[in-house]
Amino acid sequence: MAKCYNGIMGLIVGDALGVPAEFKPRDTFRITDMTGFGTYNQPPGTWSDDSSMTLATIAGIVLRNGVFPNEIMQNFKLWLTSAVFTPRGEVFDVGGATRRAIERCIYGEAPQNCGGKTRLDNGNGALMRILPIALFTSKPDTILSVAHLTHAHWISDYACLIYSEIVRNLMNGVDKEKAVANGIERYIEQISAIGGLSEYGRLAHIRDCSRDEIRSSGYVVDTLEAALWCFLTTDSYRECVLAAVNLGEDTDTVAAVAGGLAGIYYGGENGIPAEWISQIARKRWIDNLCVRFEQMIES
Repeated sequence: MAKCYNGIMGLIVGDALGVPAEFKPRDTFRITDMTGFGTYNQPPGTWSDDSSMTLATIAGIVLRNGVFPNEIMQNFKLWLTSAVFTPRGEVFDVGGATRRAIERCIYGEAPQNCGGKTRLDNGNGALMRILPIALFTSKPDTILSVAHLTHAHWISDYACLIYSEIVRNLMNGVDKEKAVANGIERYIEQISAIGGLSEYGRLAHIRDCSRDEIRSSGYVVDTLEAALWCFLTTDSYRECVLAAVNLGEDTDTVAAVAGGLAGIYYGGENGIPAEWISQIARKRWIDNLCVRFEQMIES
């Protein structure tokens, strides 16, 4: 189950690489290694909300021996209000839709009703944390039940579903080009049927886009496109996540989403650099949590 661990650690390392440069305009900086401080003045190896919510999701699955959205939402509340599941006891970089959804739950709304349902609720806050669910199950309803804790619009839904299908293909050893194509093909007819090609129409040809055509904002389709472009146009984990970070804007989330895929896909000399993994905050705790998660998947 090394692929499972590599996917999770790939996400976390990508997140940490991107934290110092978040919101910086493209080509006003250059990241070539694990660095610190910058946007949030955090030490090297510090991860953000992407990893916190991913790890909170894993912890919920491990605790209940399955996917129970209510349990996962309780962990999100602990993260937001008490800084549980954080690298250094501090919550930072919380998306607006994510914060609003968790606060709805705090104020008494049922977890399954908390996710924003309008077109404006299509940030990348569900996509960035969906990897553990994709590793655990291939059931679309289960994937969406967890996505909907914070984001419940169809645009975000299909980003999560496409990404999850790509993850399943990569876990099964499918080549990355085919894995991405399979993920898109599974859902593109459904998207077309609801008039969604205005959002997702260029995804199947994203590799052919130039860097200047790639948008790396927090809009969920931009994030998915950017992550897939980085994954498809590079040849190692290092190249993939550095390409993602150096796109600028939502650097941590684009690198986390891309890093999850690249972590699964690459092994050996093309995998996650050991010197980056060694700098990750709370690595021992993460390792122990991942071992328990992998044991569940294997059983």
